[in-house]
Amino acid sequence: MGKKQWMLIAVVVALGGLSFYLNKDSFGHDNIQFYHRSRPARAGLQPRARNHSFDNDIDPITFGFDRKVKLIELKVIPMSAIETNKYPQPIWHLVSESNSAPIKDFSYGSPIQGMHPAIKGAAPDVLEPGVKYRVIADVGPMKLQHDFTPNPRTP
Repeated sequence: MGKKQWMLIAVVVALGGLSFYLNKDSFGHDNIQFYHRSRPARAGLQPRARNHSFDNDIDPITFGFDRKVKLIELKVIPMSAIETNKYPQPIWHLVSESNSAPIKDFSYGSPIQGMHPAIKGAAPDVLEPGVKYRVIADVGPMKLQHDFTPNPRTP
């Protein structure tokens, strides 16, 4: 091989390396957006099974992701407990023993297919309006967290 061919190979390798360096973010993990919605429930449109007795003081809260994820663990913890305790106790704690179904959204306190309470028979505690909470979702390689404050029920 002559000098010209070696120089051409070196330029191609350099350009390939530069391209890989500039596009390395596309090979990393994607960020998953985690959000919540709180809207007044419309009478008659919500199924009776979803009308929980524990959410009478607040508007129903729905949490969601920008794509479907498989949850491994889910916790809701009051921020006051996180700030004062080293090991805060969750007020709602679900775990998956094997495979949970991929979901895009869920409502506070509603059952999630493939998940069950961490403590058998435990029910979610009542959310208080105006109190700040943190929801922590373990989705495999990532732990997502989102802070929220429930709104008082609107008439």
